[in-house]
Amino acid sequence: MTGGTESISPSNSQENGIPMTKLGPSSSPSNLSSKNLATEDGNAVSESKRNSTGMLASNENADLSSKASLLLSRIQYLSLCFTLFLAGWNDGTIGPLLSRIQDVYHVNFTVVSTIFIFACVGFIGGALLNIYATGKFGFGKVIVFGSVCQIVAYAIQCAAPPFPVFVMTYTINGVGVALQDAQANGFVASLSRRPEAKMGILHAAYGLGAFASPLVSTQFAVFPRWSFFFFVSLGLSVANTIVLCLVFRFKDQDECLRQAGEVVADREPAATEENAFTQVLRNKSTHIIAFFALVYVGVEVTIGGWIVTFIKDVRGGGPSSGYISSGFFGGLTVGRVALIWVNQFVGERRVMYIYALLSIGLELIIWLVPSLIGNAVAISIVGVLLGPMFPIVVNQASRVIPRKILTASIGWIASFGQAGSAVFPFMTGAVAQKHGIHSLQPMLIAMMGFMTILWALVPNPARRTD
Repeated sequence: MTGGTESISPSNSQENGIPMTKLGPSSSPSNLSSKNLATEDGNAVSESKRNSTGMLASNENADLSSKASLLLSRIQYLSLCFTLFLAGWNDGTIGPLLSRIQDVYHVNFTVVSTIFIFACVGFIGGALLNIYATGKFGFGKVIVFGSVCQIVAYAIQCAAPPFPVFVMTYTINGVGVALQDAQANGFVASLSRRPEAKMGILHAAYGLGAFASPLVSTQFAVFPRWSFFFFVSLGLSVANTIVLCLVFRFKDQDECLRQAGEVVADREPAATEENAFTQVLRNKSTHIIAFFALVYVGVEVTIGGWIVTFIKDVRGGGPSSGYISSGFFGGLTVGRVALIWVNQFVGERRVMYIYALLSIGLELIIWLVPSLIGNAVAISIVGVLLGPMFPIVVNQASRVIPRKILTASIGWIASFGQAGSAVFPFMTGAVAQKHGIHSLQPMLIAMMGFMTILWALVPNPARRTD
């Protein structure tokens, strides 16, 4: 004991039962704390690495999912392009075969034009059926049913049946084309990525089909078995049906769009099933645009269907005159792609007037200038100018029609427009029977003028109300 304080030595501590821990430099309290912090930091780094790895894996999965959705979207779009190709193939077929059908069945212009009337019944029936069937059965089932209708029609036509049966097949075919046309247009109009350009390319596929079919049907028109041409159409329609079944798998439009990475808003109850039918029929903009489409498609198919007869009878063209129809539809295809930038630069609404006036001017040249080559060139240029019009019409509809009935309305417009491919060619045939085929050009000029007036009545997108 010194100064009242007991000194504890190592020996004393052991003697008193107090264990002594040998404290080294690394065992000080501050160093122990550092060691714990280092351990915690290591755990945090490991956790961060695990989170980072998880995020990378998640991003990779999301990226793969996005790529898969994009690929599916492209496959869906190309499938619909093939469907429109077949619709164009169907419309471009009749021109080169019309004279041969008259010879085989011994019928005049008026009687052979009943083909267009029966097709019209099919188109109108398909347009009405589409509004109801889409809500009831869905996109995937309706579009496949339409393609099956085409298979049935072509299978009968292959056999060159009696004329009454032959023309009735055009009603079945009309229903099929109307349903597919309506569904394809409604689907593409609902896309969020570059819908205007995609609509133009979709209808360019139609023009490509209408360009290709006269090249083939012109060859069959001089064969003894001329109806065997429809075996080609039958093969294409079977392929189309298989593709639609595999790609869309009978699903409705919203489900197909979601699988392709599109954001789909919930459908409003007011626009479902039977209510959609009523709302479409009450929408003024839908009917104005539908009547424009009716006249436009009528002009398009009247030129494609009767221009070959005009060139043969009035301009003295030979058997190869059928290729002029291909020139027109080839121009249609080119115009729908090549003039997209012009539409955007000038404005879709204004550029329609320019195209219409130029087309009327060229029809005057075809009417008044008796030159076979000059007429052929002018017809092709008319095709270029008419080409962008229908895609512009569908784009316009997507801006002025309420979104809740947009798909049903575009289906009605497309299907009702297809009726023009029957009404106006029939009228042309009836007039030609009485006044001669040289009356074709004045009729086309009048139809184009009426079409221009209808376009002026189409509502401006700025006035849209949803």
